[in-house]
Amino acid sequence: MDNITKLNEVLKYVKQAFIGKDEIVDLLGVCLVARENAFLLGPPGTAKSAIIRLLSQCIADGKNFEYLLTRFTEPNEIFGPFDIRKLKDGELITNTEGMMPEASMIFLDEIFNANSAILNSLLMALNEKIFRRGKETKKLPALMFVGASNVLPEEESLNALLDRFLIRAKCDYVDPDKLHEVLLAGWSLDNELQKENPIIAAEEIKQLQAECRKVNLAHVRKELLFKHHIFTGEAKPNVGRLLPALNLTKAHADRFLEAFATILG
Repeated sequence: MDNITKLNEVLKYVKQAFIGKDEIVDLLGVCLVARENAFLLGPPGTAKSAIIRLLSQCIADGKNFEYLLTRFTEPNEIFGPFDIRKLKDGELITNTEGMMPEASMIFLDEIFNANSAILNSLLMALNEKIFRRGKETKKLPALMFVGASNVLPEEESLNALLDRFLIRAKCDYVDPDKLHEVLLAGWSLDNELQKENPIIAAEEIKQLQAECRKVNLAHVRKELLFKHHIFTGEAKPNVGRLLPALNLTKAHADRFLEAFATILG
């Protein structure tokens, strides 16, 4: 079974477990292949955490990190504490074992509770996939960051944080007419926990991400550059990274550009 088939099997499995969330699961799959960040907005009880948790369980050989941020969250809780042994020698080295800098899938719930103590390091991690703390700098193995919140940020200082999430999806309550399907899916999931769920290795996702970057966008590059200013700072330059992940044909690209032109006004 090739890598993309494995990923599609994983996404199909997650969709079957969460009724009415197909679009959100598909977007998460696109972000995973494009190595982009995703943000889920929705009220409590809409399965934001559960979807990410089940998707993470289907990624083998990867470490997952999940944390609920509060206004009082300290850097140690996200990045890890300073290594006491190194500290005795006068070195400020972070012990990142089991923490965000070593994780493949990262889910940060209520992300707009991030305070100034962690904001700068978090912004760099989201944007450049780099962890920097003092003199420490290391590349992150993160396949994807997912943030979630019940509300959008009110403070202007947090707008930069929202801007780091290229894909933003609303995760709402399921239609009451589908409640019976939701109950059946939940019952089925609980009873199938002992069964093997579809798996894709973290390394196989990295291979997909590498292949994604090789896709030739020559047929849309000029239009992206000159007509829609995708690479000129007037819009997000990383939008271009999503196109290969969407497996676009020329017709798909034309529809995408037409929709994007409408958004840009």
